Amino acid sequence: MVVVFGSINLDLVSRVERFPAPGETLLGTSFAAYPGGKGANQALAAARAGARVQLYGAVGHDPLADSALELLLASDVDVSGVIRVPEATGCATILVDADGRNCIVAVPGANAHIDPDRVPDAALCAENVVVLQQEVPAAANEVIVLRARARGARIVLNAAPARPVSKDLLQSIDVLIVNEDEANALAAMLGWRGSPDAFAKAAHDAGTLTAIVTLGDRGALCRVGDETLYVDAPRVGVVDTTGAGDAFVGALAAALDGVSALPDAPMRAVAAGSLACTAQGAQPSLPHRAAIDALLASVTTRRV
Repeated sequence: MVVVFGSINLDLVSRVERFPAPGETLLGTSFAAYPGGKGANQALAAARAGARVQLYGAVGHDPLADSALELLLASDVDVSGVIRVPEATGCATILVDADGRNCIVAVPGANAHIDPDRVPDAALCAENVVVLQQEVPAAANEVIVLRARARGARIVLNAAPARPVSKDLLQSIDVLIVNEDEANALAAMLGWRGSPDAFAKAAHDAGTLTAIVTLGDRGALCRVGDETLYVDAPRVGVVDTTGAGDAFVGALAAALDGVSALPDAPMRAVAAGSLACTAQGAQPSLPHRAAIDALLASVTTRRV
């Protein structure tokens, strides 16, 4: 089973021809509201990729909460571990330009009150894959990591958005996933330098068993031991890149839960991330297992 501990938001998405400059007002071309938040997105992505999923998080008592949980419930994600707190449900304002690129401002709201004590020991067992991100307080994540490590669970940390991560934490997780910007930020914080490949090697050497850097439309690189695996993304028609990283993480977690390893797990993750770029919105764009299976033949790998 995949156990996700993380954020739950409602995404407010405006499409624009280009991003505004400071102080500039632009007219958008469309607006929509979608369920979102990295925790919720990755839980849904894992479920659609074929895993049984439990989500632990926090929402408010406001009407946004029901909208934020709607697609999770429709996909049989277990949300019994989601608590209601006296704070507004988390919200993200997202701009998507004509090339499908996005910029995001997330307001944590209820996510700041997520409670690691609500996660039972049974959920952190050796048979499960535990997935975390960084849209919730670092202290809450650290509690989950320590408890999960003590019980033998496999731990996946998507270190997004970027913030300081200790080397002790890196020694306690099994898989670290970042994009190029997050790799650069984390490298600066830890005193590392170099390319995505150098970052992945440094992260692996710091204690993480597998370090992955996603490379956008170029796919991803994965460092395990002395080997680096490049997974090249297939060409797709890009509509909106929002949620692509979460599709990658969720599909990877589902593959690991299904006892996949290199090169299958990152190949499935790249296929899922690519498919997520072909539709609007984060959660609506997350692909199902059949679509991932169908695209796998177009995903190639290279070992270095």
